[in-house]
Amino acid sequence: MSRNYRFRVVNVFAAAAATSASRLSGNPLAVIENAQGLSEMEMQQIALQFNLSETTFVLPSTDADARVRIFTTTFEMPFAGHPTLGTAHVLRALGRAGDALRLHLNAGVIPVVAQGDAWTLTANIPTHRAYEYSRGQLARALRLNEDDIAGAPLWMNAGVEQLIVPLASVDAVARAQPRLDAFAEYCSNAREAQAYVYALDDATRMVSRYFWGHASAIFEDPGTGSACANLGGYLLADGAAVPLAFDVHQGAATGRPCLLRLSVDEHKRIHVGGRVVELMHGELQLD
Repeated sequence: MSRNYRFRVVNVFAAAAATSASRLSGNPLAVIENAQGLSEMEMQQIALQFNLSETTFVLPSTDADARVRIFTTTFEMPFAGHPTLGTAHVLRALGRAGDALRLHLNAGVIPVVAQGDAWTLTANIPTHRAYEYSRGQLARALRLNEDDIAGAPLWMNAGVEQLIVPLASVDAVARAQPRLDAFAEYCSNAREAQAYVYALDDATRMVSRYFWGHASAIFEDPGTGSACANLGGYLLADGAAVPLAFDVHQGAATGRPCLLRLSVDEHKRIHVGGRVVELMHGELQLD
């Protein structure tokens, strides 16, 4: 008996303009519409087959609108922003949810709401810990000058732990170019080496980049919703006044520009949103 699984590919954090170019912007995501019957090993292999930064697998849930598992090409993620938003968009398109829903991820139940094709999640309350190396060592890892580091980096965790690094200028963000050996040594946690660098462009706009990898290769993500949520947590830890809101621009260096909306409300709840567009659909044939 053949096993066929329907999938959709969406772009998350796509540019706002309704053009063909904007539909091809954002961070791509594959969503397996109904993953019942797939083993964990098969989910991992399918994620590698799509070869996108993440692939999600939708399953039934008793405490949310859906159970969602998120896989990169090599491991399962407890939480990620663009997979959460993109999966919510697909569930609404399938008629399984409306403009407000709750997704059960490994990191817990995440609420998501929509206005048209703009989706927004509310992140978990973040925790943080101090960065364990010097500013000079971090600057070396990012191939920057020490005075490009604008404040104390922190390991933030609003579902997945990431190193948040404030930089002094948009130019410094553009110049960041991690060194393989130093990046693996000075920017690693238990999961992988990674760093999210950002700088203010004006009062309501930020520019960011997210690097991840290991001693043999470093990659750059076009649009990282989990890191944007951690940025909200960093701003709170740094004493920022609330409410606050920023447009966060990421992905230009990858050729896939992304626009993320970050806000922290008066109750210090962190919200990350962006536009989602469906690009293609099809069917996996496994047997």
